[in-house]
Amino acid sequence: MVTALDVEPGKLIIKTAQKLKGKVPKPAFVGLVKTGPHASRPPHSEDFWFFRCASILRQIYVNGSVGTNKLRMHYGGRKRRGVRPEHFCPSGGSTIRKALQGLEKAGFLVKQKVGRILSPKGRALLDQAAKECV
Repeated sequence: MVTALDVEPGKLIIKTAQKLKGKVPKPAFVGLVKTGPHASRPPHSEDFWFFRCASILRQIYVNGSVGTNKLRMHYGGRKRRGVRPEHFCPSGGSTIRKALQGLEKAGFLVKQKVGRILSPKGRALLDQAAKECV
């Protein structure tokens, strides 16, 4: 049986994002705000929200229990500071938190005492998308 770990991550995220389009609500601020202090502009893609939600699902599938801070570190990047050296800067927490809440409300995640894990419905969604990728 094919799992989400056996498939190329980019293809899996695209397939999963297509499946999430009607299931996870898109907040009004998405597309108007930057993803963090390291970014110079907001995302250009109209489907950015669904790609980020799919990517978060895959990260939780791979790493197990994940919280907002761990995901902020994953999606962070180098902040350009002019003539001074660049430094790593974590991503903004609001988009990640709203994505986690939306995925939890849709039934794909389950909240634990610390962090969130995939529900059986979320695991099935990722495995079905992986099966379609192969």
